Amino acid sequence: MSRIIRNAAILAKLETVYAQDALPSGAANALLVSNQSVNPLNAQNVDRNIIRAYLGNSEQLVGTNYKEVGFDIELVGSGERGVAPLWGPLIRACGFAEVVTVDTRVDYTPISTGYESLTIYYFDDGVLHKLVGARGTASVKMSVGEKPTLTFKFVGKDGGDVVQALPTTDLEEWRIPQVVMDAVSGDLTFGATHTATGVPALTGGVPYPSEGLTLDFGIATPFNALLGGETVPITERKVTGAIKLDLTAAQEIAFLNGVKATELTTIGLQHGTVQGDKTLVFLPSVQRVEPTKEEKNGMRMLGYKLNVNPKNGNDEVRLVTSF
Repeated sequence: MSRIIRNAAILAKLETVYAQDALPSGAANALLVSNQSVNPLNAQNVDRNIIRAYLGNSEQLVGTNYKEVGFDIELVGSGERGVAPLWGPLIRACGFAEVVTVDTRVDYTPISTGYESLTIYYFDDGVLHKLVGARGTASVKMSVGEKPTLTFKFVGKDGGDVVQALPTTDLEEWRIPQVVMDAVSGDLTFGATHTATGVPALTGGVPYPSEGLTLDFGIATPFNALLGGETVPITERKVTGAIKLDLTAAQEIAFLNGVKATELTTIGLQHGTVQGDKTLVFLPSVQRVEPTKEEKNGMRMLGYKLNVNPKNGNDEVRLVTSF
C-alpha cells in the first residue's frame, strides 16, 4: 500500500541536556508546518577502493552521518500579549534569546554563546526519524500578498529511526496569520527608532512603498564529528536581506548616493492588527548594496540587497511578537 506524503507530523522540544532526547509529545510539542522536508541520512561515505584481479565496484562504508529537516512556520503571535508563541523554541535553537514581558510583548534577539538545542521527531506515515542536539538557521518572509513565514532548516545528530504510527497531535493553539497587505501591515520605514520596552512601536523615520521585507539569518550549523563528542555548533551568523521599493526619481538618486557612501540606516516593519498576534521586525544598522532596476505591473521598482549588521553586539535583528 502506498504511503501518503501528507500523513506526517513534526514535533520539537527544547533539550535540558544537549543531545539527550527530550521526548516531545504530540499533545504538547506538535508543529503546524508547511513545505516540510527531511534528509534522514546525510552520510560521509568512505570508498573501500579494493584492488582485485577483475574490474568492478566495491562497497562504500557508511561514515559520519547526521539528519536534516526543514519546514515553514506561519509568523504570528500567540494570541495573548506577553505570551511566547509556539514557534519560540524553534528560533531559540537558532541562537536567539527569548525575553517575555508579561502582558506586554515577547522579544527575540540573537546571542553569541549559551545556545539551546532541540529534539525533533519527524513522523513520515509509519516511520519516525529522530534528531537530537538539533540547531539551525531561519529566514523571514514578509512579502505583500503572502502570509508571513519563518522558514527553518535544522541539522541534528542521528537519534534513530523506527517504525511508529503518527501520534495524536494538538494544533488548536496555533494562530491564523493575516496576509501581508496595506490594510494590516505598516510601511517599511527607514531611519526610525523602536520602543525597547512597553508596547512596541516605530517612532519617526521615513516610510516608503514596498513589496515588504525578506531576511536570511545566515546561521552556520555544521555537523562536527569528533570521537566521543559529536555536536552541531553554531559557528557564524551573517544576516542579509532584500527589499523592493517604489521610489521617486529624487529618492532613487538619494538612495544611490547612500549606497556609494556605505550609508547605514535602520529599517522597521510592523505587521498585524489583532492584539496578541502582531509582529515587528527592527534592524538597527543596515547597509543597502547591489541596487537593481525591477518591474511590477509596468511600474518601476528599485531593488536592494541588505547587509544587516550589529550595532552594539547581538542586536542586528529584533523580532517582537505577541503584543
